Parts: sequence; structure tokens; C-alpha cells
Amino acid sequence: MALNLVYTTKWLEYKQLESFKEYDITPQQYNVLRILRGQQGNPIKVSDITERMLDKSSNTSRLVDKLLAKNLAKRTSCESDRRAVDVVITEEGLALLKVLDPFIEDWENRFNIISEEEAEQISALLDKLRENENQA
Repeated sequence: MALNLVYTTKWLEYKQLESFKEYDITPQQYNVLRILRGQQGNPIKVSDITERMLDKSSNTSRLVDKLLAKNLAKRTSCESDRRAVDVVITEEGLALLKVLDPFIEDWENRFNIISEEEAEQISALLDKLRENENQA
């Protein structure tokens, strides 16, 4: 079972990576862009982005730097903490997400072969696996 979980995870990651390649971004960069869009124009600290990331092992500062270089995000000064860096999404970043939104919707629709009840079972089982780690 564990091997199947790892295999499926890698398969999903590969399919996602393959799709984003055309747009010169990684799934982690996409995750940051979605977090920034969710801020609705309000700046967010890099440390707060890290907390919201799906992949906690990502180097968020490096991801943000790549997005800055691609003009998909921009830095702003943090008024409450001069040492912190705030980030906002640019119009180019919003435009890219608008292009990617239909792809993501199609991607998520692939999973419609699994019923809502089955999806809830899978989620509950995966949660159970992660909870078991905390009890060990």
C-alpha cells in the first residue's frame, strides 16, 4: 500500500510539473501565486507564505525571487517590520493564473471518476495515516 501511495504521489507531481513547464513555472511557484492572489492585492510576508505552502520544504524566499524575476510578483516595504519583506502579485501574475485556471479546473475534473463518498473515504484514510505519525 505504501508503495502505491508513493507511486501515485510521484505520478501526480510529474503530471502537474509537465503541465506547468509550458508556462515556465513550477508547481511550488504556482502555489505561491495562488497564495498571493488570495491576498486580493494585500501584501503578505514571505514567512506567512511559507506557512500556507503545500510543500513546507520549499525555499519560499527563492521561489519568490524567481517570481520577482519573471515579473509575476513584486516586493513592497513592510510598514510594521522594516526587516520583513512583503510580496504582492502583479498584473502579469494574475494574467498567468487566469490562463492556468481552466487547466486546473480540467485537472481537478479528472478526479470526478471518484464519487464524493469515495473521496471522503480516501481523505479520511490519508488523515488517519498522518495522525498515526503523531502518536508514535
